[in-house]
Amino acid sequence: MRIPQYPLQLMTKVYKDIFPIVHRTLNKWREQAENIPDPELRKQALSSIDEKTFHCEGGSIFSIIASPFQKDCIEFIVAYQTISDYLDNLCDRSHSLDPNDFRMLHYSMSDALTVGAETKNYYQCREEQQDGGYLANLVKECQNKLATLKHYHLIKPHLLELNQYYCDLQVHKHVIQEERVPRLENWFKSYKDRLPKMEWYEFSACTGSTIGIFCLVAYAFQDQLTSEIAKQIKGSYFPYIQGLHILLDYLIDQEEDRKEGDLNFCSYFSNERQMLNRLEHFVKMADKQLKGIPHERFHRLINRGLLGVYLSDEKVTSQKKVSKLARKLIWSSGGTSLFFYLNGRAYRTVQKIGFS
Repeated sequence: MRIPQYPLQLMTKVYKDIFPIVHRTLNKWREQAENIPDPELRKQALSSIDEKTFHCEGGSIFSIIASPFQKDCIEFIVAYQTISDYLDNLCDRSHSLDPNDFRMLHYSMSDALTVGAETKNYYQCREEQQDGGYLANLVKECQNKLATLKHYHLIKPHLLELNQYYCDLQVHKHVIQEERVPRLENWFKSYKDRLPKMEWYEFSACTGSTIGIFCLVAYAFQDQLTSEIAKQIKGSYFPYIQGLHILLDYLIDQEEDRKEGDLNFCSYFSNERQMLNRLEHFVKMADKQLKGIPHERFHRLINRGLLGVYLSDEKVTSQKKVSKLARKLIWSSGGTSLFFYLNGRAYRTVQKIGFS
Protein backbone atom coordinates (compact mmCIF):
# COMPACT_ATOMS: atom_id res chain seq x y z
CA MET A 1 0.00 0.00 0.00
CA ARG A 2 1.42 3.37 -1.07
CA ILE A 3 0.13 6.35 0.89
CA PRO A 4 0.72 9.73 -0.81
CA GLN A 5 3.25 11.92 0.98
CA TYR A 6 3.29 14.91 -1.35
CA PRO A 7 0.49 17.31 -2.36
CA LEU A 8 0.52 16.69 -6.12
CA GLN A 9 0.69 12.93 -5.59
CA LEU A 10 -2.28 13.13 -3.22
CA MET A 11 -4.48 15.28 -5.46
CA THR A 12 -3.77 13.15 -8.53
CA LYS A 13 -5.07 10.11 -6.65
CA VAL A 14 -8.03 12.04 -5.28
CA TYR A 15 -9.25 13.20 -8.69
CA LYS A 16 -8.47 9.95 -10.49
CA ASP A 17 -9.46 7.26 -7.98
CA ILE A 18 -11.63 8.75 -5.24
CA PHE A 19 -13.98 11.44 -6.54
CA PRO A 20 -15.48 9.26 -9.31
CA ILE A 21 -16.51 6.62 -6.71
CA VAL A 22 -17.85 9.33 -4.38
CA HIS A 23 -20.02 10.80 -7.14
CA ARG A 24 -21.35 7.40 -8.26
CA THR A 25 -22.20 6.52 -4.67
CA LEU A 26 -23.92 9.86 -4.06
CA ASN A 27 -25.94 9.40 -7.24
CA LYS A 28 -27.26 6.13 -5.81
CA TRP A 29 -28.46 7.91 -2.67
CA ARG A 30 -29.85 10.80 -4.71
CA GLU A 31 -32.05 8.33 -6.61
CA GLN A 32 -33.40 7.03 -3.31
CA ALA A 33 -33.90 10.58 -2.01
CA GLU A 34 -35.93 11.48 -5.11
CA ASN A 35 -38.43 8.75 -4.13
CA ILE A 36 -39.01 9.94 -0.55
CA PRO A 37 -42.82 10.31 -0.19
CA ASP A 38 -42.86 13.27 2.23
CA PRO A 39 -42.13 16.46 0.27
CA GLU A 40 -40.25 18.23 3.11
CA LEU A 41 -38.04 15.22 3.88
CA ARG A 42 -37.41 14.77 0.15
CA LYS A 43 -36.48 18.43 -0.22
CA GLN A 44 -33.99 18.33 2.68
CA ALA A 45 -32.47 15.01 1.59
CA LEU A 46 -31.85 16.24 -1.95
CA SER A 47 -30.58 19.60 -0.74
CA SER A 48 -28.10 17.94 1.63
CA ILE A 49 -26.63 15.91 -1.25
CA ASP A 50 -26.60 18.64 -3.88
CA GLU A 51 -25.22 21.42 -1.67
CA LYS A 52 -22.80 19.44 0.52
CA THR A 53 -21.12 17.07 -1.91
CA PHE A 54 -17.74 18.49 -0.89
CA HIS A 55 -18.20 17.02 2.63
CA CYS A 56 -18.26 13.52 1.15
CA GLU A 57 -15.43 14.35 -1.25
CA GLY A 58 -13.20 15.59 1.56
CA GLY A 59 -14.04 12.79 3.99
CA SER A 60 -13.40 10.13 1.38
CA ILE A 61 -9.74 11.11 1.11
CA PHE A 62 -9.22 8.92 4.20
CA SER A 63 -10.18 5.88 2.11
CA ILE A 64 -6.63 5.94 0.70
CA ILE A 65 -5.56 4.34 3.99
CA ALA A 66 -8.03 1.48 3.46
CA SER A 67 -6.52 0.26 0.18
CA PRO A 68 -7.29 -2.31 -1.29
CA PHE A 69 -10.73 -1.85 0.33
CA GLN A 70 -10.99 1.75 -0.80
CA LYS A 71 -14.42 1.42 -2.44
CA ASP A 72 -15.97 -0.14 0.68
CA CYS A 73 -14.47 2.59 2.82
CA ILE A 74 -15.79 5.33 0.52
CA GLU A 75 -19.25 3.79 0.59
CA PHE A 76 -19.22 3.88 4.40
CA ILE A 77 -17.97 7.47 4.50
CA VAL A 78 -20.53 8.69 1.96
CA ALA A 79 -23.41 6.97 3.77
CA TYR A 80 -22.41 8.26 7.21
CA GLN A 81 -21.69 11.80 5.99
CA THR A 82 -24.97 11.83 4.09
CA ILE A 83 -26.81 11.00 7.33
CA SER A 84 -24.95 13.85 9.03
CA ASP A 85 -25.72 16.39 6.30
CA TYR A 86 -29.36 15.31 6.01
CA LEU A 87 -29.96 15.58 9.76
CA ASP A 88 -28.21 18.93 9.85
CA ASN A 89 -30.66 20.19 7.24
CA LEU A 90 -33.63 18.80 9.16
CA CYS A 91 -32.48 20.41 12.41
CA ASP A 92 -31.46 23.75 10.87
CA ARG A 93 -34.80 24.18 9.13
CA SER A 94 -36.97 22.51 11.78
CA HIS A 95 -40.22 24.13 12.93
CA SER A 96 -40.23 22.35 16.29
CA LEU A 97 -36.89 23.35 17.90
CA ASP A 98 -37.52 20.31 20.09
CA PRO A 99 -34.39 18.75 21.67
CA ASN A 100 -36.20 15.39 21.91
CA ASP A 101 -36.76 15.46 18.16
CA PHE A 102 -33.11 16.29 17.49
CA ARG A 103 -31.94 13.56 19.88
CA MET A 104 -34.21 10.98 18.26
CA LEU A 105 -33.05 11.87 14.77
CA HIS A 106 -29.41 11.52 15.81
CA TYR A 107 -29.90 8.06 17.27
CA SER A 108 -29.55 7.05 13.63
CA MET A 109 -25.88 8.07 13.74
CA SER A 110 -25.06 5.93 16.77
CA ASP A 111 -27.05 3.04 15.27
CA ALA A 112 -25.05 3.46 12.06
CA LEU A 113 -21.86 2.83 14.06
CA THR A 114 -23.27 -0.12 16.02
CA VAL A 115 -23.23 -3.38 14.09
CA GLY A 116 -26.44 -5.29 14.74
CA ALA A 117 -28.42 -2.35 16.17
CA GLU A 118 -32.10 -2.34 15.16
CA THR A 119 -33.22 0.70 13.20
CA LYS A 120 -35.92 2.86 14.81
CA ASN A 121 -38.55 5.36 13.79
CA TYR A 122 -36.14 8.27 13.97
CA TYR A 123 -38.92 10.69 12.99
CA GLN A 124 -41.25 9.83 15.88
CA CYS A 125 -41.02 13.30 17.47
CA ARG A 126 -41.89 15.27 14.32
CA GLU A 127 -44.77 15.62 11.90
CA GLU A 128 -42.89 14.47 8.80
CA GLN A 129 -42.66 10.66 8.94
CA GLN A 130 -42.58 8.99 5.54
CA ASP A 131 -39.11 8.79 4.01
CA GLY A 132 -39.59 5.48 2.20
CA GLY A 133 -36.83 3.84 4.26
CA TYR A 134 -34.18 6.36 3.19
CA LEU A 135 -32.60 7.04 6.61
CA ALA A 136 -32.82 3.41 7.73
CA ASN A 137 -31.11 2.32 4.49
CA LEU A 138 -28.25 4.74 5.13
CA VAL A 139 -27.88 3.34 8.65
CA LYS A 140 -27.85 -0.26 7.38
CA GLU A 141 -25.26 0.59 4.71
CA CYS A 142 -22.91 1.86 7.42
CA GLN A 143 -23.53 -1.19 9.60
CA ASN A 144 -22.91 -3.56 6.69
CA LYS A 145 -19.55 -1.96 5.90
CA LEU A 146 -18.45 -1.99 9.56
CA ALA A 147 -19.49 -5.64 9.88
CA THR A 148 -16.77 -6.59 7.39
CA LEU A 149 -14.00 -5.04 9.51
CA LYS A 150 -11.64 -7.42 11.26
CA HIS A 151 -10.79 -4.75 13.83
CA TYR A 152 -14.21 -3.22 14.38
CA HIS A 153 -14.02 -4.04 18.10
CA LEU A 154 -10.83 -1.96 18.43
CA ILE A 155 -12.37 1.20 17.02
CA LYS A 156 -15.96 0.88 18.25
CA PRO A 157 -15.49 2.67 21.63
CA HIS A 158 -13.66 5.55 19.92
CA LEU A 159 -16.30 5.80 17.20
CA LEU A 160 -19.09 5.97 19.74
CA GLU A 161 -17.24 8.54 21.87
CA LEU A 162 -16.67 10.89 18.92
CA ASN A 163 -20.22 10.29 17.72
CA GLN A 164 -21.64 11.13 21.17
CA TYR A 165 -19.83 14.45 21.15
CA TYR A 166 -21.18 15.16 17.69
CA CYS A 167 -24.79 14.25 18.49
CA ASP A 168 -24.83 16.18 21.78
CA LEU A 169 -23.60 19.25 19.90
CA GLN A 170 -26.36 18.97 17.31
CA VAL A 171 -29.02 18.84 20.01
CA HIS A 172 -27.67 21.79 22.01
CA LYS A 173 -27.02 24.10 19.07
CA HIS A 174 -30.40 23.68 17.39
CA VAL A 175 -32.78 24.39 20.29
CA ILE A 176 -34.47 27.78 20.73
CA GLN A 177 -31.99 30.60 20.32
CA GLU A 178 -31.87 31.83 23.91
CA GLU A 179 -31.09 28.34 25.24
CA ARG A 180 -28.25 27.48 22.85
CA VAL A 181 -25.27 29.21 24.46
CA PRO A 182 -26.21 28.32 28.09
CA ARG A 183 -26.62 24.67 27.11
CA LEU A 184 -23.31 24.62 25.25
CA GLU A 185 -21.50 26.35 28.12
CA ASN A 186 -22.84 23.85 30.68
CA TRP A 187 -21.97 20.95 28.39
CA PHE A 188 -18.42 22.26 28.03
CA LYS A 189 -18.04 22.47 31.83
CA SER A 190 -18.57 18.70 32.13
CA TYR A 191 -15.53 18.06 29.88
CA LYS A 192 -13.35 21.09 30.67
CA ASP A 193 -10.99 19.31 33.10
CA ARG A 194 -10.17 16.65 30.49
CA LEU A 195 -9.33 19.11 27.71
CA PRO A 196 -6.43 21.40 26.79
CA LYS A 197 -7.11 25.05 27.60
CA MET A 198 -9.86 26.31 25.31
CA GLU A 199 -13.18 28.13 25.33
CA TRP A 200 -16.65 26.58 25.13
CA TYR A 201 -17.12 27.61 21.49
CA GLU A 202 -13.76 26.05 20.53
CA PHE A 203 -14.71 22.78 22.25
CA SER A 204 -18.03 22.84 20.42
CA ALA A 205 -16.13 23.14 17.15
CA CYS A 206 -13.90 20.19 18.08
CA THR A 207 -16.98 18.00 18.54
CA GLY A 208 -18.64 18.96 15.27
CA SER A 209 -16.42 17.05 12.83
CA THR A 210 -16.77 13.51 11.48
CA ILE A 211 -13.19 13.17 10.17
CA GLY A 212 -11.86 11.35 13.25
CA ILE A 213 -14.50 8.66 12.67
CA PHE A 214 -13.55 8.35 9.00
CA CYS A 215 -9.87 8.01 9.84
CA LEU A 216 -10.53 5.26 12.41
CA VAL A 217 -12.73 3.30 10.01
CA ALA A 218 -10.12 3.57 7.25
CA TYR A 219 -7.42 2.15 9.53
CA ALA A 220 -9.71 -0.68 10.65
CA PHE A 221 -9.59 -2.03 7.09
CA GLN A 222 -5.87 -2.71 7.67
CA ASP A 223 -4.61 -5.98 9.17
CA GLN A 224 -2.00 -4.33 11.39
CA LEU A 225 -4.31 -2.09 13.46
CA THR A 226 -3.84 -2.44 17.23
CA SER A 227 -5.69 -0.95 20.19
CA GLU A 228 -2.72 1.38 20.80
CA ILE A 229 -2.80 2.70 17.23
CA ALA A 230 -6.58 3.17 17.39
CA LYS A 231 -6.21 5.21 20.57
CA GLN A 232 -3.37 7.23 19.00
CA ILE A 233 -5.48 8.02 15.92
CA LYS A 234 -8.39 9.25 18.03
CA GLY A 235 -6.02 11.37 20.11
CA SER A 236 -4.39 12.81 17.00
CA TYR A 237 -7.66 13.99 15.46
CA PHE A 238 -9.53 15.05 18.58
CA PRO A 239 -9.54 17.79 19.61
CA TYR A 240 -7.30 19.93 17.39
CA ILE A 241 -7.65 18.68 13.81
CA GLN A 242 -11.40 18.27 14.21
CA GLY A 243 -11.56 21.70 15.83
CA LEU A 244 -9.60 23.31 13.01
CA HIS A 245 -11.90 21.64 10.49
CA ILE A 246 -15.07 23.09 12.00
CA LEU A 247 -13.67 26.50 12.90
CA LEU A 248 -12.70 26.93 9.24
CA ASP A 249 -16.18 25.83 8.21
CA TYR A 250 -17.74 28.43 10.51
CA LEU A 251 -15.22 31.06 9.47
CA ILE A 252 -16.38 31.05 5.86
CA ASP A 253 -20.08 30.78 6.81
CA GLN A 254 -20.19 33.88 9.05
CA GLU A 255 -22.16 36.10 6.69
CA GLU A 256 -24.59 33.35 5.75
CA ASP A 257 -25.20 32.38 9.39
CA ARG A 258 -25.73 36.00 10.35
CA LYS A 259 -28.51 36.29 7.76
CA GLU A 260 -30.12 32.98 8.76
CA GLY A 261 -29.81 33.60 12.52
CA ASP A 262 -27.75 30.40 12.93
CA LEU A 263 -25.18 29.89 15.69
CA ASN A 264 -21.62 30.54 14.51
CA PHE A 265 -18.72 29.72 16.82
CA CYS A 266 -16.34 32.17 15.15
CA SER A 267 -18.56 35.06 16.19
CA TYR A 268 -17.54 34.52 19.83
CA PHE A 269 -13.89 35.46 19.31
CA SER A 270 -13.37 38.97 20.67
CA ASN A 271 -11.76 40.23 17.43
CA GLU A 272 -10.06 39.13 14.19
CA ARG A 273 -6.62 39.13 15.81
CA GLN A 274 -7.71 36.69 18.51
CA MET A 275 -9.39 34.50 15.90
CA LEU A 276 -6.24 34.39 13.77
CA ASN A 277 -4.07 33.60 16.80
CA ARG A 278 -6.32 30.76 17.89
CA LEU A 279 -6.59 29.30 14.38
CA GLU A 280 -2.80 29.37 14.12
CA HIS A 281 -2.63 27.71 17.53
CA PHE A 282 -4.97 24.93 16.34
CA VAL A 283 -2.77 24.38 13.25
CA LYS A 284 0.36 24.18 15.41
CA MET A 285 -1.18 21.84 17.99
CA ALA A 286 -2.68 19.63 15.27
CA ASP A 287 0.82 19.18 13.83
CA LYS A 288 2.14 18.38 17.30
CA GLN A 289 -0.55 15.76 17.94
CA LEU A 290 0.32 14.01 14.66
CA LYS A 291 3.90 13.21 15.69
CA GLY A 292 4.48 9.47 15.60
CA ILE A 293 1.15 8.55 14.04
CA PRO A 294 1.32 5.94 11.22
CA HIS A 295 1.65 7.69 7.83
CA GLU A 296 2.43 10.96 9.56
CA ARG A 297 3.22 12.87 6.37
CA PHE A 298 -0.13 11.91 4.86
CA HIS A 299 -1.97 13.24 7.92
CA ARG A 300 0.03 16.47 7.79
CA LEU A 301 -1.18 16.86 4.22
CA ILE A 302 -4.76 16.44 5.46
CA ASN A 303 -4.18 19.10 8.11
CA ARG A 304 -2.79 21.58 5.57
CA GLY A 305 -5.39 20.53 3.02
CA LEU A 306 -8.19 21.62 5.36
CA LEU A 307 -6.79 25.14 5.30
CA GLY A 308 -6.48 25.25 1.53
CA VAL A 309 -9.87 23.72 0.77
CA TYR A 310 -11.90 25.92 3.11
CA LEU A 311 -10.03 29.16 2.55
CA SER A 312 -10.30 28.81 -1.23
CA ASP A 313 -14.10 28.78 -1.02
CA GLU A 314 -15.79 31.60 -2.93
CA LYS A 315 -17.57 32.63 0.29
CA VAL A 316 -14.20 33.92 1.51
CA THR A 317 -13.73 36.48 -1.27
CA SER A 318 -17.18 37.95 -0.65
CA GLN A 319 -16.33 38.77 2.99
CA LYS A 320 -13.59 41.40 3.22
CA LYS A 321 -12.46 40.68 6.80
CA VAL A 322 -12.54 36.91 6.26
CA SER A 323 -10.57 37.24 3.02
CA LYS A 324 -7.87 39.26 4.78
CA LEU A 325 -7.63 36.74 7.63
CA ALA A 326 -7.56 33.83 5.16
CA ARG A 327 -4.56 35.28 3.32
CA LYS A 328 -2.65 35.71 6.59
CA LEU A 329 -3.47 32.16 7.68
CA ILE A 330 -2.42 30.64 4.35
CA TRP A 331 0.90 32.49 4.28
CA SER A 332 1.67 31.62 7.92
CA SER A 333 0.98 27.92 7.28
CA GLY A 334 3.56 27.33 4.53
CA GLY A 335 3.79 26.22 0.93
CA THR A 336 1.69 23.07 1.28
CA SER A 337 -1.33 25.09 2.43
CA LEU A 338 -0.78 27.47 -0.48
CA PHE A 339 -0.72 24.53 -2.91
CA PHE A 340 -4.06 23.23 -1.61
CA TYR A 341 -5.48 26.74 -1.66
CA LEU A 342 -4.59 27.25 -5.34
CA ASN A 343 -5.79 23.75 -6.16
CA GLY A 344 -9.10 24.46 -4.43
CA ARG A 345 -9.59 27.67 -6.40
CA ALA A 346 -8.86 25.86 -9.65
CA TYR A 347 -11.20 22.96 -8.86
CA ARG A 348 -14.09 25.29 -8.03
CA THR A 349 -13.53 27.20 -11.27
CA VAL A 350 -13.68 23.94 -13.24
CA GLN A 351 -16.91 22.98 -11.44
CA LYS A 352 -18.48 26.33 -12.27
CA ILE A 353 -17.88 26.03 -16.02
CA GLY A 354 -19.22 22.51 -16.09
CA PHE A 355 -16.22 20.24 -16.60
CA SER A 356 -16.75 18.32 -13.36
